[in-house]
Amino acid sequence: MAGKNVQRLPAEELYQTELDALISAETESVPTGWRMSPRSVLTYLTGNTKVKGVEITPKYMGNKRLVEIAIATLVTDRALLLIGEPGTAKSWLSEHLAAAVNGDSTKVVQGTAGTTEEHIRYSWNYAMLIAKGPCLEAMVKSPVYRAMETGSIARVEEISRCASEVQDALISILSEKRLSVPELGLEVPAAKGFSVIATANTRDKGVNDMSAALKRRFNIVVLPTPSDMETELDIVRTRVAQLSAGLDLNARQPGEDTVEKVVTIFRELRAGATLDGKQKLKTTSGVLSTAEAISLLANSMALAGSFGDGRISDGDLAAALQGAVVKDEEHDKVTWKEYLENVMKKRGHEWLPLYRACRELNG
Repeated sequence: MAGKNVQRLPAEELYQTELDALISAETESVPTGWRMSPRSVLTYLTGNTKVKGVEITPKYMGNKRLVEIAIATLVTDRALLLIGEPGTAKSWLSEHLAAAVNGDSTKVVQGTAGTTEEHIRYSWNYAMLIAKGPCLEAMVKSPVYRAMETGSIARVEEISRCASEVQDALISILSEKRLSVPELGLEVPAAKGFSVIATANTRDKGVNDMSAALKRRFNIVVLPTPSDMETELDIVRTRVAQLSAGLDLNARQPGEDTVEKVVTIFRELRAGATLDGKQKLKTTSGVLSTAEAISLLANSMALAGSFGDGRISDGDLAAALQGAVVKDEEHDKVTWKEYLENVMKKRGHEWLPLYRACRELNG
């Protein structure tokens, strides 16, 4: 399928020019199984520089030291666990780490209540199993199995949503760096370069808590929400531009004032206080994350491009805000109404059109 017809390209294809430039400019030692040095991986992730005339865009905007710790972990034989609130770029960082290190971010196990041990180890093509019996041709290898064979990185998303027996399947793999296939009398050793990057959502804590034994196999990096307004504004602006470039939204990029209003609302409702700290606020039931702000602005652009003149209006923004903020009809509707009347209404003429559009929708 042609790349232009694919809804979402993996990171290694989307940023292939940047990766190729960094690989060709490499001057430092490259670990076994890697395509570039740890320092080049850091450059790819943090960006804001040029390499051989190619602009390296920032993929992760936040604490640089956390990124260094994550990369250094992958150089060792330890697995990496990224923990944080929803929308703190755990999956985004995981994907780009795998893309930079191996050039393949697609060996992914998506953790859900329906994930089984077979997704971690292997399963069978039962038609072939009946016809030929247990053999390599009948085996369906998991992403983790394939990563072990090729000495690359496997990603396990939302590991805390997996049942305990699924999590336990990882313990022996991470400890022994071998996978047993008793049906074939095989012991599959992990090739050099093999590692696992897992992500866990703090909102899912208690769903399927990771055992102490499994946690010990990981180096844990906690990804915080953006610490300051400017960082969050930069993240939202950059990601909205990147996201909308791959979609046919037929709309202009949101203006600075529009982005600032959304980020202000989200930060205040998330913190339960106005930015100046003078007024306490109720929080909403949903997580008003940076990722949610990015999605909200993309939705506003879709409304403006499909049913407006291509410029995000206050009505477009109000509709997107209503959907993002009011997740629980009873609690969130009251919280949002109080915010509109006690905060937004009093912010002056620049906020009044948005206030009126939001009030009309909230009823």
